[in-house]
Amino acid sequence: MCRNIRRLHNMEPPVTDEEVRAAALQYVRKVSGSTAPSAKNKEVFDRAVEAVAAATAELMDGLVTSAPPRSQEEEARRRKERSMRRFAPVTE
Repeated sequence: MCRNIRRLHNMEPPVTDEEVRAAALQYVRKVSGSTAPSAKNKEVFDRAVEAVAAATAELMDGLVTSAPPRSQEEEARRRKERSMRRFAPVTE
């Protein structure tokens, strides 16, 4: 899975429509192999982003869990720590 796409389900505070759309955009970029579509492909690219965002929102609305919600702030802290470890300068 693309590292930029992150967990959206069961978060506190709940994810916003903007976060759902950002995840959809990352997904469409990944599968299309394009970060910025050409003018000829822009319309179909944008439609795909909206379709994926709608499907994601529908999925989020339908999922149920008994697990306690995860903190968005805590998840962000963990992502930052992983990134720091991953890109830490190599010392001899």
